[in-house]
Amino acid sequence: MSTGNALIAGGGTGLLGQALVHVMQKQGLNVLTPGRGELDLFDARQLENIIRKNNIDLVANAVAYTGVDQAEEEQEEAFRLNRDLPGVLGQVCRDNDVCLLHYSTDYVFDGKKSIPYSTDDQPRPLSVYGRSKLAGEELLLKNPWGRLLIIRSAWLFGPFKNNFVQKIIQMAQSGQPLNVVHDQVGSPPYTLDLARYSLELVRKQTSGLFHVVNKGQASWCELASESIMCTGLSSRLNPVSSEEFPRQAKRPPYSVLDTSKFSMVTGITVRSWVQALREYVFQLQD
Repeated sequence: MSTGNALIAGGGTGLLGQALVHVMQKQGLNVLTPGRGELDLFDARQLENIIRKNNIDLVANAVAYTGVDQAEEEQEEAFRLNRDLPGVLGQVCRDNDVCLLHYSTDYVFDGKKSIPYSTDDQPRPLSVYGRSKLAGEELLLKNPWGRLLIIRSAWLFGPFKNNFVQKIIQMAQSGQPLNVVHDQVGSPPYTLDLARYSLELVRKQTSGLFHVVNKGQASWCELASESIMCTGLSSRLNPVSSEEFPRQAKRPPYSVLDTSKFSMVTGITVRSWVQALREYVFQLQD
């Protein structure tokens, strides 16, 4: 897919949205990023008009309610953005034979496994956020079409917007000791890799549910430690348990994702999160 017209739902201002815009433009796509004032994503007719007027062939949904703890108090808003909006986008894309790239999360799982989760594993979310994201998946999969791609990913880091890795480095630069959770383990994806891998799935003209993250696993503490090490800083890092760091929403203790289905379809072996992290941190220091 070296040419074509794509629309980023949400205006391409978030961490993933900006990575998608960057990668799509580098690959020769014309990218539309209408903001809220230009396009009401809940208005199916308005959305259909902009798709037809601009010959849009790919819609990437970069909109989500991502406040995992806040969602416990704002359930209605979490479900509005994470379930209802994908439903509207799905209906319009299906009716117009447009590819929809929708992103979900590792938080649909309860973390009781000790080996990576495959797309065949039964979701059991522990939080409102996880339940709302799963509800979005389920709504889309009720009426699937040949151009629906649902991609579960995880703890994003990357350029263009502040994120966990950048915050950790900033705190390390200030010299303050850092307390970071060590008993939640996942798959940290680099946003630019996630965007590139997503477009490979689009290019293969495949559909369905995929797990896309960088290779390997890490706890939040290991991710923080590797980030600091890449900078050459010395900062005291204190591993703490989830119990010592109480949060409103429950997180899965283990949510590593198996990317073998992605590799089987695309022929691509995903690169390690450590390699991607080093590339990102070195660019931050330039």
